[in-house]
Amino acid sequence: MKSLKLLFTFIITGALLSSCTTVFEDDFRDNETSLEEVVSGYDLWYVDYHRTIGNGEIPFVTKAFTMSFLNGTLYANNNIADIGFTGNGLGIDVGSYNTFSGVLETNHDLDGRNDFEVTVTSNNEIRLYNYRQNVTYFLIGYQTNTFDYDKLFYENIEYFLQEYAAWEKTTTTGGVPNAFDAENYLQFTPENITTFYSSQDNFGTQIANINWSYVGGYEVFDVTGYEDLKIVTLNYDGGDIEEFELSVINDGKIRLYNVDSETTYDFKGRGFIQYLKSSKIEKSAKSVVRNSDRKRTKIERKTKVRRNLK
Repeated sequence: MKSLKLLFTFIITGALLSSCTTVFEDDFRDNETSLEEVVSGYDLWYVDYHRTIGNGEIPFVTKAFTMSFLNGTLYANNNIADIGFTGNGLGIDVGSYNTFSGVLETNHDLDGRNDFEVTVTSNNEIRLYNYRQNVTYFLIGYQTNTFDYDKLFYENIEYFLQEYAAWEKTTTTGGVPNAFDAENYLQFTPENITTFYSSQDNFGTQIANINWSYVGGYEVFDVTGYEDLKIVTLNYDGGDIEEFELSVINDGKIRLYNVDSETTYDFKGRGFIQYLKSSKIEKSAKSVVRNSDRKRTKIERKTKVRRNLK
């Protein structure tokens, strides 16, 4: 009987979009679950941005990798690096919210007020719809001790690469000598998600003094059969192309493996860039603060088959 009742509710919801909010409130009451219990039921809501529907956007959601709703306070993780540590895993306080009206009402410190109709699509997934911007976001719920950090890193690898002002080579292992051996620094810029720079400057050079003498475009590919591996190609403006298997060692270290030369390169991130809500927060000695020059876009990657290792 309860299954039929829920099914009937979903049918009415689909047929009468204008009364979506009312039906949803009834659905909550039928299940004796409030909207507050739903949004606060998980520590973290991963914003699965690649499934976003609509042409509009809500800026603070576009920038966030996770959002959290706790006792009226809205939190967000706008960085991938250091996620799990910032704000005890919840990220930074970016505003407030309430659910008293059966609608998720948010008041972001910079973006102001935005309201969302909330639909529960599964035990740990909700859909947020903002009618003013006609945009729908999908959020997946996790507790902090069960959050899928690997998924976050690899699904958003382009953004992770942008979170350091420079990637400095730390080790070169094996392989035959090749031109990339001389490249000591890489940089991936948030202003253009497909642009990279490289430098042959000496190790230990101050970031502000690095001479980014090489530039080009890069592309990240998914790898058939692997969730924890990517392929990245660096396409230098001069015509050279370098292809690597890319893996994440931790939130400050990546590994590039060149199949052609059988060389493994480890790079560490330098100059962590924090994406925060306010320019009032001072820069620390090891980080740079950026506030408005990055937002997520839907990434559709091509897929490659992993080449046989020699």
